Amino acid sequence: MSDVFVLVAGPPASGKSTLAAALANELELPLIAKDEIKQALMDVLGSPQDVADSQRMGRAAVMAMFAVAEMSPAAVLDSTFYPYTVPSLQRLAPPLIEIRCRCPRAIVEARYRRRSGARHPGHLDGQRLPEELWNESHLAALGLGPLIEVDTSAPVDIGPVAARVREAAADTG
Repeated sequence: MSDVFVLVAGPPASGKSTLAAALANELELPLIAKDEIKQALMDVLGSPQDVADSQRMGRAAVMAMFAVAEMSPAAVLDSTFYPYTVPSLQRLAPPLIEIRCRCPRAIVEARYRRRSGARHPGHLDGQRLPEELWNESHLAALGLGPLIEVDTSAPVDIGPVAARVREAAADTG
């Protein structure tokens, strides 16, 4: 598959990274993941000292993700995609296909607590407020292209999701 950007979005711990990696593999597309970029930045620059610094480093990682994506004809992008990202997303060559991870809040919160000890400490997971982790910007579609909602409360069969992405890409091309 080529000439498509697949945006895997949703709240933190909703299954974005797991879904994005499997989807990139299935579609034979490169994966560009914000958290991987942020972790590399933290390894070089040091861990943020507070949540505001972590958020700034997260925004820098997102902008680095877009800089790489702009030089690529296609990719799967894994991020939370806050509203500030829309202008950068609009600069990417179409089609843009959005995968929105849907998962009940209780499951997302439990996953977040479980993964907090395993992630790079610079994410400052234990200091995040609930409204940062679960808010309307995480739940609302971006509206930049076809939307595919995926229930990520249990393991996802990636074949049908990839088929829906291929169909959406064909319909927009």
